[in-house]
Amino acid sequence: MEDPVVFEEDGGTSSRLHPLQRPKFRALLDYARPGDTVHISEMFRLVRGTGHILDVLDVLHRDQVALRIHDGAFSAMDLTVRHPRTGELLSTVKFMVQTLAAAGDLQRDLQRELTYDGLRAAEAKGSKGGRRPAVAAAKTDAVRTAYLEGRSIAALAREHGVSRGAIRTAVADLLPDHTAIEEDAPPRSCR
Repeated sequence: MEDPVVFEEDGGTSSRLHPLQRPKFRALLDYARPGDTVHISEMFRLVRGTGHILDVLDVLHRDQVALRIHDGAFSAMDLTVRHPRTGELLSTVKFMVQTLAAAGDLQRDLQRELTYDGLRAAEAKGSKGGRRPAVAAAKTDAVRTAYLEGRSIAALAREHGVSRGAIRTAVADLLPDHTAIEEDAPPRSCR
């Protein structure tokens, strides 16, 4: 048996993107040969809903590639079972896929609702969600004043030990058209 080839996506790859449009999954499909088996840790790491699952299963079937899911609701099922005459997914497999995908959607929706409820409760108590500003509130007025006096964003960033983006955030409403032109910043090239 050959050593497995691993295709691992970057953490920032959105699961909202259709799996067949995800670069690493496309690379995996291009690499796979008939008789190979694709191993996925958990189905909802790859797909978002029923349509995505069925699309992936159709492509794997077309390419004669098996699928093995290791964790989660789909791990105990053979999702590649087809009707011997029509070649279509068995009705029971399609039903289970649709049911489990709906359960996954429900889980995500509930998680989202709970997150929003928690954020609203924290906001009601005076807490603000999100990342703390890199420029401390005590220094924001000084940064804004210095910017209005003509100091560059780059110079303010060096002085306060933060990124230029942090300074831009602190002075965002002061920026012309919300973009800054810095005299000591290299020009950006368009690609």
